[in-house]
Amino acid sequence: MGLKWPPETVLGEEAIESWQQPGSNCILDFHGDPLKADLAVFSDGNHHMALLPALKAFHGAHPRINGIFYATTPPYPISQLLRNGALRLGNLTLAVRPHVFISPPHVLAQLKREGFVGGATPLARNRGSALLVPRGNPENITVIRDLLRDDLRLFISNPQTEQVSYRGYRETLEAAARWEGLEKGVLDRSVFGNTVVYGACIHHREAPEAVAAGRADAAIVYYHLALRYTRIFPDSFEMVALDQMEGAPDPWPAELTAEIHMGCIDDGGPWGELFLDFMQSDIAAQIYARHGLQHIRDIDPINVRGE
Repeated sequence: MGLKWPPETVLGEEAIESWQQPGSNCILDFHGDPLKADLAVFSDGNHHMALLPALKAFHGAHPRINGIFYATTPPYPISQLLRNGALRLGNLTLAVRPHVFISPPHVLAQLKREGFVGGATPLARNRGSALLVPRGNPENITVIRDLLRDDLRLFISNPQTEQVSYRGYRETLEAAARWEGLEKGVLDRSVFGNTVVYGACIHHREAPEAVAAGRADAAIVYYHLALRYTRIFPDSFEMVALDQMEGAPDPWPAELTAEIHMGCIDDGGPWGELFLDFMQSDIAAQIYARHGLQHIRDIDPINVRGE
């Protein structure tokens, strides 16, 4: 039946009657009522665990907001929803225009070139990647060379549909292999062969499902995603921290992290600019830090890359 994901709504909509089946009619990354929303936020999904409490805190500071709708998918579907005005979810058509867009810098830069976004502001940076394994780590995975075993299956995001995360994960694995002194090309032969398990298009949901179902023995995910899964499913998962592996540098290399930027669509509506201001506040910084991300307020400005 899959993992039982907790509710992720801002205004208590979980009290409304729910009708879903995890294997088919289950929509996890569109939250709230788009018809009633005074604020609509489209965001990449990898920091959804921090975005939810941030939205709740923002609503607490501005209770006059009647509703908040937010999406937490990979960048492509929400970008196409913005461009085309609609997106099909099975047989349901969703037509909503966002006030705020949050995504990797290159996505915001492209939307700026297309005239949707006037400018982009850095929000946060992740802390690199980790391995997610079943509780108890039954395969005893502690170093990258453990992934070379013929009987071990590694989950990674899809190289076509989630190119940014896949590229980041692949570069991280290759760097970690170098730190351990493994020969060049060994990952191509022994990991990315017949045993690799690729996601389809939503790896922040698919990775834990694959490990929980036994279809993968480990998954490489962002550190903050692994932290989230171990917190909400403590009986199912644990984390193997890559920054603690043999030969790992301290601090973790900035080039093996990824940034998140944000900007208003058009004029942002009545609440968009206020929300961007809030997301740069101490409250938002504390929320993102609790969920394993580096907020822009905690990053050396010299190390913040532009668009």
